[in-house]
Amino acid sequence: MTGSGRYRGRFAPSPTGPLHDGSLVAALASWLDARAHGGQWLVRIEDVDGPRCPPGTGEFILSQLATLGLHPDETPVWQSQRGDRYQGALDSLIAAGHAYGCACTRAEIAAAYERSLGPRPKHGELVYPGTCRAGTGARTPRAWRYRVQGCIAWQDRRLGAQSQDLDADVGDFVLKRADGLWAYQLAVVVDDAEQGITDVVRGEDLADNTPRQIALQRALGVATPRYLHTPLVLAADGHKLSKQNGAAALDLADPLARLREAAVRLGLPAPAAHLGLAHTLAAAQQAWAARYGQGR
Repeated sequence: MTGSGRYRGRFAPSPTGPLHDGSLVAALASWLDARAHGGQWLVRIEDVDGPRCPPGTGEFILSQLATLGLHPDETPVWQSQRGDRYQGALDSLIAAGHAYGCACTRAEIAAAYERSLGPRPKHGELVYPGTCRAGTGARTPRAWRYRVQGCIAWQDRRLGAQSQDLDADVGDFVLKRADGLWAYQLAVVVDDAEQGITDVVRGEDLADNTPRQIALQRALGVATPRYLHTPLVLAADGHKLSKQNGAAALDLADPLARLREAAVRLGLPAPAAHLGLAHTLAAAQQAWAARYGQGR
């Protein structure tokens, strides 16, 4: 970690639907890590993609967390209220030559990709071929992209040494979309920096985002947190449990049972069934500290 000071972690759900079993695992892991290190735990509602976020879902997620005994140490932050912060960061990147306007449509990007790199992959995002790097000519930019360069290496507290060649594997990624919405990568970096986040604990499915975020952190001159990516929670068919895959909302009729199940999914011993909410969380915290360290 390049920053300093007291531990500050966060849980940052996207309110496209209620918490499910997989998101509870991420929430619990981030809470446990903060408590095991004697630090602060924040909640950020990442509703930057407004059209995909049903009204009231963010508030419902906060009520789910409260039912589980997971209370943030500060008032939650909502990304939908922070557009001016993201615009300031984008302006800084543009001024430094790290970002540029892009006039390409999705169809044009796909056609350019196929011409330069071959058939498009069946899954995942296309690597942007850099069409507008030298300018858009007479065309008006539709989106703004970050100009990637080289390989990013980092150390994950669970996965170990990691690296990614941004040029080959990602390409120049979007910071502000053609529809005017802010991209996740920029918003999360700006928010983590302004909230003083020292440690990010989240699901392994987000590990692929880490090198892009580190690149942005370096370009903006802000600290890079430590990262720990937890094991994925899989559905019965073997696919990642997610809202996009139709994961059911968390059944909180028995919050203690859900917490015990989440602890087991994190590889921790199941807290005894007779323990109350506070003691269940304390037992899980002790087990987490033994595995991932306690103190700074």
